[in-house]
Amino acid sequence: MPRFASFREFYPFYLSEHRHRTSRRLHFVGSCGVLLLVALAIVQANAWWLLAALACGYGFAWVGHFFFEKNRPATFKHPFYSLLGDWVMFKDIVSGKIRF
Repeated sequence: MPRFASFREFYPFYLSEHRHRTSRRLHFVGSCGVLLLVALAIVQANAWWLLAALACGYGFAWVGHFFFEKNRPATFKHPFYSLLGDWVMFKDIVSGKIRF
C-alpha cells in the first residue's frame, strides 16, 4: 500500500478500494448505525453503546471489503485517513456525489 502525504492524496485511493456498489452500501449502513448508536450512548449516558458503534461501523465495512471488494481494508495501514475517508464518502453519498 502506498504512502500518502495528505488526505487529498489518499481519498482517490480510498474510493478505488470501494468500487463495488454493495460495499459502499454496507459502509453507508454501518455509518448510519454508528450515528444512531453514538446518539443512544449520549441519550442513555452509557458508554457500552460506543463499543457497539465501533463494532457496527467496522463490521459492515469489513464485510464489504472481504466479501465484495475482495481487498484488505485501508484501516490496517492508514487508520486515520481511512476513518476520515468513511465519513467523506458518507457525505458524498448523502449529497449525491457518489452513487448509492
